Amino acid sequence: MNLTELKPAKGSRKSNYRKGRGHASGNGKTAGRGQNGQKSRSGGGVRPGFEGGQMPLYRRLPKRGFTCRNSKEIVGINVDVLNRFEAGATVSVETLIEQGVVKNPRDGVKILGNGDLTKKLTVKANAFSKSAVEKIEAAGGKAEVV
Repeated sequence: MNLTELKPAKGSRKSNYRKGRGHASGNGKTAGRGQNGQKSRSGGGVRPGFEGGQMPLYRRLPKRGFTCRNSKEIVGINVDVLNRFEAGATVSVETLIEQGVVKNPRDGVKILGNGDLTKKLTVKANAFSKSAVEKIEAAGGKAEVV
């Protein structure tokens, strides 16, 4: 057997349903849409969720919860990730993007205190956790808020 010889199982595929091709087809004239009404017209029909003028379900149900539209998305990076930079280097958001640590900085980058830092670095970021500042300074570096 070859791939070129493959065929679907007999009866598994139906031929296309050809509408509006004369009386003999059984689907001529109105093409299966019935006689009159909104759905029989071209471009006719109602929008999704429309219930014939009755108050639709999405308006009848109570709304719950709250979405804050002013919140900022901050990307968090742990201190131990900064070990990939050379000692004495200045680490900024731009250098983090170049190194591939951050893909999209969104609204800012925050350095978090998980892990250990072994190198002396000057780190410039939008925010720092207390433990991150302590670890950076303990390694002899500086933490600067941009």
